[in-house]
Amino acid sequence: MVKAKPKPLGEIFDRVKGYRRVLIVGCGGCTSVCLAGGQRESLALADELTACAREAHVPQQYATFVTERQCNNEFIDEIGERAASCDCMISLACGAGAGLLADVFPMIPMFPGLDTMFVGVDRDVGFYEERCRTCGICVLGDTGGICPVTRCSKGVLNGPCGGTREDGDCELADGISCAWHDIYDRLKGQGRLSQMLIVRPPMEWVDRGVRTLIQKGYEARYAAKPREGDAR
Repeated sequence: MVKAKPKPLGEIFDRVKGYRRVLIVGCGGCTSVCLAGGQRESLALADELTACAREAHVPQQYATFVTERQCNNEFIDEIGERAASCDCMISLACGAGAGLLADVFPMIPMFPGLDTMFVGVDRDVGFYEERCRTCGICVLGDTGGICPVTRCSKGVLNGPCGGTREDGDCELADGISCAWHDIYDRLKGQGRLSQMLIVRPPMEWVDRGVRTLIQKGYEARYAAKPREGDAR
């Protein structure tokens, strides 16, 4: 899931202190799961900002509403009259959700309350680890489920680079495991070391504008509606 963290309280308040009625829009999806943008966090932020406004002698009213997901128009539409009665909004969704919220209500200033960090896994309560950088070309099947783009400090696709220490750590820092050392061990344990011989072409890190994705089986549905940047 997408992982995010709250922006500093002072930064958020500086953005919204000029507005009287502020709506905090939480998200019941990824940011709720990573304890950054759900109902509890929305209510807590409203209390903290109310205290800031009181201390700064700024007349403000804070309201909260949590959508099931902010990355889907259907759920954002549920905000309806709440958005119409506010002067600005704070989004507690990822960058995609915050951007869509701004698109649906273009006349209402929207300010993100979170910084989107990465796509990752839950290591423990409140502790998350990056596992994917959404490069668009997944090689996990060839690397034993260990992502070299994310895990390798240099992003080497055809490793190892030669900087692996004897203890299996990366040459860049103590305590950072060499991704390709781990990949070797994983593939060896699976009896698939031949995968190490695969030579992959360089990643195309070229900015192609906004990417879109149409899943297989839905092509006909959108065939009459070509979209710029469609992923093929």
